[in-house]
Amino acid sequence: MSTHDFYTTPVPQETWNVPLAGDSRFTWEYDEGRDKLLNLYQKGKDKQWDAVKRIDWSLDVDPANPLGLPDQANAIYNTPYWAKMNDKERGELRRHLTSWQFSQFLHGEQGAMITGARIVETVPDLDAKFYSATQTMDEARHVELFGKFLHEKIGLVYPINDNLRTLLNDTLTDSRWDMPYLGMQVLIEGLALAAFGLVRDMTTVELPKQMLTYVMQDEARHVAFGRLALRDHYRELTDVERREREEFVIEGCYLMRDRFQALEVWENFGIPKDEASGLMLESEYMRIFQSLLFSRIVPCVKDIGLWSERVQNAYADMGVLEMSKADLEALMAHDEELADRLDAERFAAEETARREEVDTVIAEAATT
Repeated sequence: MSTHDFYTTPVPQETWNVPLAGDSRFTWEYDEGRDKLLNLYQKGKDKQWDAVKRIDWSLDVDPANPLGLPDQANAIYNTPYWAKMNDKERGELRRHLTSWQFSQFLHGEQGAMITGARIVETVPDLDAKFYSATQTMDEARHVELFGKFLHEKIGLVYPINDNLRTLLNDTLTDSRWDMPYLGMQVLIEGLALAAFGLVRDMTTVELPKQMLTYVMQDEARHVAFGRLALRDHYRELTDVERREREEFVIEGCYLMRDRFQALEVWENFGIPKDEASGLMLESEYMRIFQSLLFSRIVPCVKDIGLWSERVQNAYADMGVLEMSKADLEALMAHDEELADRLDAERFAAEETARREEVDTVIAEAATT
């Protein structure tokens, strides 16, 4: 079936065409490169994986509670809207919320794939071109994975959120070569990494936990790439250039914060957008969720040097300034460690199963 058969509301059949901006840059230096970026490129090559083979797609998912979350995790829990719903309606709401969340992951990953290819084209340094080429492959795998999950396990897809679409458009239509880095590697990927981590740690369902654990292993490298590539460049900016990028960061962060209200879902369940937005603000769960979404972005923005009083005031207004104290290296090391641990557990289980199969064959042969 076509994905268009699964969309909650019709989307255009034609492609979304974003005009190209800026120069395609060739370099004739093939030997020089930054060691940290080249090491990241090597890791990107070493860590390639197959979404069909590494994920256990035989695992079941209950459409009425795809993530296995408690009712308290629902933003309208304990409201009159929740009280009016029967069990079937609550199950359908959970399905829609999961569909909306993973649909935005899907659309964002396609944006990351396109942006990765754009960085290969526009960035002046070969070491960055090398790494971004591996990231483009990573993002293609993520699009494949999230698309398969939505088609086969959820059976429902939401269109791209307006805020995500706006930030993608702003990122791709800027002619300056560093802006795709800033928009995608720092803002969109940084927020996605935090969102993946929150869902990974909260879900009690094995398939989405497995998917997100492996995706996050890739995304940790992508955010590190953005930091390494931008840190040196931003030391050389003029005050005007730095202010322009800080404005972009501030506007982008507000867009990303508001994106996760999932107003399209609430509207589909008869809750007007204005009222739904108020309910999101009143929900303790949503306040915590939204603040944690910035656990990767804020320390990264500080690290690359876009840390003026204006940026700090914006983060204080969002209630996420404290996130600047987070240890980004430790967070990303933890993400990679969890994926390695999951691999070790799976390989051990497979080895045990093979040994049991051999023992059974030997035992049967001994009795004949």
